[in-house]
Amino acid sequence: MRKLAVVLLAVAASAALVTALASRGGSPSAAEASSHREAPLISEDPSADNTDTYAFRSPDRPGTVTVMANYIPGEDPAAGPNWYTFSPSARYVVYADKNGDGKPDVTWRFRFANQAPVAFLQNTQQKYTVTRLDGKSSRVVGSGLLTPPDNIGPRSTANYHALAMAGVHDLNDGSKVFAGQRDDGFFGDIGSIFDLVAIRHGTGATGGGKDFFAGYAVHSIALQVPLSQLDNGGNHVVGIWAAAERPKITVEGKRAEAKWVQVSRLGNPLINEVLIPTALKDKWNASTPDKDKQFEQYYSSPVLAHLLNQLYPQFGPFQETNRSDLVSVLLTGLKEPNLNYTGPTDADELRLNLAIAPTAPVGKGNRLGVLGGDLAGWPNGRRLEDDVIDIAERAVGGVLIGHSLPLGDGVDENDVPYMTTFPYQADPFSGFENTKGQQKP
Repeated sequence: MRKLAVVLLAVAASAALVTALASRGGSPSAAEASSHREAPLISEDPSADNTDTYAFRSPDRPGTVTVMANYIPGEDPAAGPNWYTFSPSARYVVYADKNGDGKPDVTWRFRFANQAPVAFLQNTQQKYTVTRLDGKSSRVVGSGLLTPPDNIGPRSTANYHALAMAGVHDLNDGSKVFAGQRDDGFFGDIGSIFDLVAIRHGTGATGGGKDFFAGYAVHSIALQVPLSQLDNGGNHVVGIWAAAERPKITVEGKRAEAKWVQVSRLGNPLINEVLIPTALKDKWNASTPDKDKQFEQYYSSPVLAHLLNQLYPQFGPFQETNRSDLVSVLLTGLKEPNLNYTGPTDADELRLNLAIAPTAPVGKGNRLGVLGGDLAGWPNGRRLEDDVIDIAERAVGGVLIGHSLPLGDGVDENDVPYMTTFPYQADPFSGFENTKGQQKP
């Protein structure tokens, strides 16, 4: 019986569907029940959709930096037999910019491979390889690593927490890694926000919101990197972003050439979803941070400020143009006061000042980050507990230029507590438990 339980640790999508998803992406739950679907093309390819990126000094191991990149929005734990896996045909990437030029100085690449299926159910444990690039130097720092299974239920994945923690591995560059299913650590009232920035109660600062992401999972890649490997020894600021790539095959006559093409990227939260116009969202996803000067006008003249004036004139006026404050916060880092300035290059990255120590255990920092007086929070890097929706709404509303209206979505924390140790995001709910289902009498 024990051997059978091990064999059935992870059951997921049929091989045929996984192959289809590798080229098209999609599933009923991902298509109907997710935010994070920030651009038209990537909404058709959820297994390559980067939903959130985080970067922070690890409170329990302050000599390290934790970077997390989440993919596959709106994973319903009960969505079987076609559960979720990383796409075997995609390449997942984490970047670190140490000199502020918007280009990576350190890169980690992840490739995943499926395991043999069991009967009509496929094993959701995947093997993966991690390759690290430092400049032009490339080396494999982890191979044959295993993800934990998806959390199917007590028969298939008994003692799930232990299974998940067995998915933490040491890389030969001194880092730790985890890749697999996690509870989605992001929280927000997405249903109201995308109904033209509706606010359910007051200004959104006193609760009353509905956390859309409660009960849903994501697939997460988490790295815990020695601080010394990312510190530039100067201003101590590192820029972090993540991406996903697909192979593009060009055929000329009898010759076929394959090239990796970026289909998704994410540094700061909510940028492509809220600031970038719909007609340019796919272009933004395919671009790189060093070329973000072309999008600066959408930071300096945010459409959200215009909408706020139209929808909530009683709270205004909101400044719609010449928003150098937003350009500074999101594209160059804050120079005055000097929090995480990286230079004049406009680049959408999470900028983390490594000289600023963690202020609280994971999940216990001030949810408003820097706006709440907690310099270890967003927009200085990004922690799980940072309420980026409230912070972003208040920043666009003008809190940095004298308009301090406490806007928000009424959801102030995640639906379940985070872990206090790596990889920090909580275990996903099980499909058997099905927290969103209604049990009939």
